[in-house]
Amino acid sequence: MALRRPWALPPWGVLGLLGLPVLAGLAGVFAPAFGWLPALGAHQPNLDAWRAVLGWGGLPAAMRLSLVTGLLATVISLALTLLIVATWQGTRSFVWLTRALAPLLALPHAAAAFGLAFLIAPSGWIARALSPWATGWDRPPDLLIIGDAYGLALVAGLVVKEVPFLLLMTLAALGQADSLRRQMVARSLGYGRVTGWMKTVLPAVYAQIRLPVYAVLAYSMSVVDVALILGPTRPPTLAVQILDWMTHPDLAMRFQAAAGAVLQLGMVMLALGLWRGAELALGRWGRAWAANGGRGLAADLVLRPAGAAGAALIALTVGLGLAGLLVWSFAGLWRFPDIWPASFSLRVWSGQMAALLPLTRDSTLIALGAAALALILAVSVLEAEARRGPAHPRRAMALIYLPLLVPQIAFLPGLTTFALITGLDGTIWAVMATHLVFVLPYVYLVLADPWRAWDARAGLVAQALGAGPGRVLWAVRLPMLTRALVIAFAVGFATSVAQYLPTLLIGAGRVSTVTTEAVALASGGNRRLIGVWAVVQMALPMAVFALALALPALLFRNLKGMRVS
Repeated sequence: MALRRPWALPPWGVLGLLGLPVLAGLAGVFAPAFGWLPALGAHQPNLDAWRAVLGWGGLPAAMRLSLVTGLLATVISLALTLLIVATWQGTRSFVWLTRALAPLLALPHAAAAFGLAFLIAPSGWIARALSPWATGWDRPPDLLIIGDAYGLALVAGLVVKEVPFLLLMTLAALGQADSLRRQMVARSLGYGRVTGWMKTVLPAVYAQIRLPVYAVLAYSMSVVDVALILGPTRPPTLAVQILDWMTHPDLAMRFQAAAGAVLQLGMVMLALGLWRGAELALGRWGRAWAANGGRGLAADLVLRPAGAAGAALIALTVGLGLAGLLVWSFAGLWRFPDIWPASFSLRVWSGQMAALLPLTRDSTLIALGAAALALILAVSVLEAEARRGPAHPRRAMALIYLPLLVPQIAFLPGLTTFALITGLDGTIWAVMATHLVFVLPYVYLVLADPWRAWDARAGLVAQALGAGPGRVLWAVRLPMLTRALVIAFAVGFATSVAQYLPTLLIGAGRVSTVTTEAVALASGGNRRLIGVWAVVQMALPMAVFALALALPALLFRNLKGMRVS
């Protein structure tokens, strides 16, 4: 009976909110991909859309680019994450590194991509710092760095954002893997820090982070906003080309976009299959390697500095890139190769204020609504789980990750078609509801471990004093988990602010946010204008994260134990 109380909603009903939009969107893509879309007068199934897609001359290069950049970004991100954890876990330096990288979770992908672009561009800060004394350049070199044909800039932009995400997921898995005791046993047997961690801790940790890794691979292969900023254009990645077909004035191109979306989904499934095959192969090799008895002491001399250097490089790259955005937004005259502008001005800010204020208001409203709803739903699922125990945890996790594993470009076009038919497109509430599909998984994942780690003895004491389940939740558990709750809310807010494709498609041009406006400016090349919008896009989630960190300290300033809950 307790499950019928408020805040103990059946978890499968809530998790269905994640699966239904994805499945509906896929249905809305598969049908037009094969020529059936009655809303556009297409009642006879056919393969015309597939012929058009396969006849596009840039298809092989776009597919290759999407596959290679996605796999490469995932491999590098995972390798850096594991290297950082293996070389520094259990040390004071590890605490400092994780604290330095954790704030990057609040940074939208587009803002990070703009910051990286401003840093590595031929006229960026790196070229300015090296010119003319090291390079001899007195004008920006004619080098194709941003938008290079191999997608290396795109890979770099993905890595600087995915490493903090994978690091967060790995940190959550370390406690479940009993990592410190495993590592202590390995060290007592004479194994080096890195080799001992890889042989004893990695197998248990990777089993916990497999789904997050798959999500990173699916996202990296199908990302749109970062590819528009850093990726090549002739041809672009397949996801960017699908968006171009989807937003074409000729509605007949929707069929071609749908076929391309199905192809993108198939590519991601193929990549996940290849990744799973590689896991099995490396697993067999790893068991033999773990049994060979090698201690790997010499490897620590190289790998420990490499792990610290990788983490520092990511933090420094993002930090300098974001500083570059801020400087450009106020820059007046700034000639190459000057390292600093000759003057500063508020001209661009004042000129954009009329557009900034309403879009900032809408972005904040959408993000607050999506994050609040996601937090309520996540708490209800976790409370129901706590009261009756987890049912089919693997199926539940698969549902949670479903919107992250299925590429956005593969189901959002179908969801857009349904929104158009029902008249819901172009409303702020439809955009908020769509954001919720992507915000809820992140909020749940951030909140789940603190919720499950809560000391249940506090609840037993409250029940012994006559408190019911609802009273225990409101008066004991939620206050004790205040810090985890506000951090989860901040992550959800940042996730909503970062959403580009859902806002663009479901908003139908009538609902815009700072993210859609910033990405739209990418093709213009006006750095001062881009800097203004990217700074606002960055400032919104950063401000909420700062409030989330300060709120527990303010609420419980007279209760020392509560401030660290």
